[in-house]
Amino acid sequence: MRTFRKLAVLFLCIGVPSAVAGPANFELQPSPTPADENSHDIFSYETTYTFQSDFNESKLGNGDSLYNDFSYDHRFLITGKWYFRAGVEYERYDFNGTDNGLPDHLQAASAHVAVEYVVKDFPGISIELDPGVYFQDSVSWDAVDIPGKAFVTFPLKKDKIFAVVALGWGLYQDPPVAPGGGIIWLFSDKLRLQAVFPKPALIYQPNDDWDFRITGELNYTSFRTDDVVSHTEHKLDLHDAVLQYSEDRAGVQVGYSGIKHLKLIAGAGVTVERNFDFFRANQSKRTDPGPYLRIAAEAKF
Repeated sequence: MRTFRKLAVLFLCIGVPSAVAGPANFELQPSPTPADENSHDIFSYETTYTFQSDFNESKLGNGDSLYNDFSYDHRFLITGKWYFRAGVEYERYDFNGTDNGLPDHLQAASAHVAVEYVVKDFPGISIELDPGVYFQDSVSWDAVDIPGKAFVTFPLKKDKIFAVVALGWGLYQDPPVAPGGGIIWLFSDKLRLQAVFPKPALIYQPNDDWDFRITGELNYTSFRTDDVVSHTEHKLDLHDAVLQYSEDRAGVQVGYSGIKHLKLIAGAGVTVERNFDFFRANQSKRTDPGPYLRIAAEAKF
């Protein structure tokens, strides 16, 4: 009887309106495609200046650094929340200070090739390759590298605590493969801890327009240099050497997202150490801490 009643109700709901409206139309209509919640075009620009500081070895004098980076990426939908992302990036370090033979600039031009699982513009799973040339002045086959990184995010406590497991690699980095990752802890809708290396942060977001961060950064990139000739330390006389340059920073940052599609960023803090590491020649030249300033912008469409 229950089954009969359900069928009768179903008949009334379907049959009566059809009878009033005329003959039933059995043409199948395609279901609407759900709106894509993720951005497809992503632009970013950053400039960071680290003020002058001394090298640990006094005979190398002192120096500063200016970092500039521009990138553009486009996401191509594969299926569901899976995307293929492709893009380009140009980054450059410029150094000024004592003429000690170390490079006065380093630069890289690379492509981005990635597959990602993206939710509300945040990748939860990603594997990325950045093939390109990483060089001082001369572009050659020796300057070609294919660094990459991969990570996966999974919940430890639903909607509260997440773990991130990450890995980075490169032909010219030391070590060739390095682990990363950490914990993301959502204390509340406004406060979260992203203790994820190499860029951990404590983030307070009082509303949709503003966010405030206490940040840490471990920035490492390897380059193929030209001739290095030092007037003060002949152990630095190197030809066609691989240099792993790093800047480790700690600071604060404020972001403003009140302009549609655009986020503006300003930050300041301390570059704890800058390191010119010619690891294959066992030569590493470090600086003392120095303050830094940063401005950046991100646009997503």
